[in-house]
Amino acid sequence: MTVKKFLLLSTLSLLFIPAFGNGYTPRVTIIATGGTIAGIAPSSAGTFYDPAQLTVGALMEQVPEIRSKASITGIQLCNIASQHMTTEIWIRLASVIDSLFSNDLCDGIVVTHGTDTMEETAFFLNLVVPHDKPVVLTGSMRPSNALGADGPANLYNAVCLAASPAARDKGVMAVMNDYIFAAAEFTKTHTVNPHAFESPGRGPLGIIRGGIPVFFRDPGPMHTVHSEFSIKHLHGTDLPPVGIVLSYAGASAVPVEALIASGVEGIVVAGVGHGNYSLEIEAAIPGIIARGVLIVRATRILCGGVASDVESPFEGQLTSGLLSPQKVRILLMVALTRYRDPDNLQRIIDGYQ
Repeated sequence: MTVKKFLLLSTLSLLFIPAFGNGYTPRVTIIATGGTIAGIAPSSAGTFYDPAQLTVGALMEQVPEIRSKASITGIQLCNIASQHMTTEIWIRLASVIDSLFSNDLCDGIVVTHGTDTMEETAFFLNLVVPHDKPVVLTGSMRPSNALGADGPANLYNAVCLAASPAARDKGVMAVMNDYIFAAAEFTKTHTVNPHAFESPGRGPLGIIRGGIPVFFRDPGPMHTVHSEFSIKHLHGTDLPPVGIVLSYAGASAVPVEALIASGVEGIVVAGVGHGNYSLEIEAAIPGIIARGVLIVRATRILCGGVASDVESPFEGQLTSGLLSPQKVRILLMVALTRYRDPDNLQRIIDGYQ
């Protein structure tokens, strides 16, 4: 065998060596934030429960099988119902994740989280965590002691995903009910059913089968290590304020004016259809733009989004593309830490679909 052929075969063989080989046990850190997965109900068959009761240690004890998949450590970041999530907690969470990865303390991270705002936290992390190691959010639709509790299986699957070499450079993901979702794409579509999440119009990234992640496709390219934003460059404990207003038949502009009075730098209008406004909101838009407040035209519809060339009589308006109102709000808040001009902001929105 020639040296050239030997080097070629050696190089090709390296391409197929798993990142975790030679008996190496991947290290996964579980960061707990509360939610239904940590909830306790007075009756296992009832619908009422108290969220955010169990600690990260208790969650880990419920699923001893995770220790067969990885070396597990736990951090209790907070213990809240996710409707009480804040941007300050997001920044703390992203900073902890960045520190763990930067200091090579783990190979993957699972964040247990309430389902109400899971998609928002995942998307924020997707924008600002500058690492290619997997970050996986999971939670549950039923409390920990409910009949048919879904939390243990979701946590097990999340650890399997976070421990997998195949999950590298996939951006921040969520695992619920066996399905793997991309942070920019998924949303909660049911209030109580365990199959509560979908990626409308795009479908899941993959599925967990017998503890093994199977990917159908890749996420969009602008995420985590490829993002132009980083938690390392976000200063302080808050982000520029951006609000959301819902349009509907006969919608008043009073909520828009109230947001402006509160000092917001941008407003996302979740319009009807292809991002359309009521007459009163439409009449208020030119004055809002003239006052220097950014307007993003979005839609309350799950599929289709708002195209950048949608007919509009107003200059200086931004459009959301395929991002939901809640996600384009987060992107605008993060983008406003670097940019103010509409052209750059629209470029950012278009790139992070």
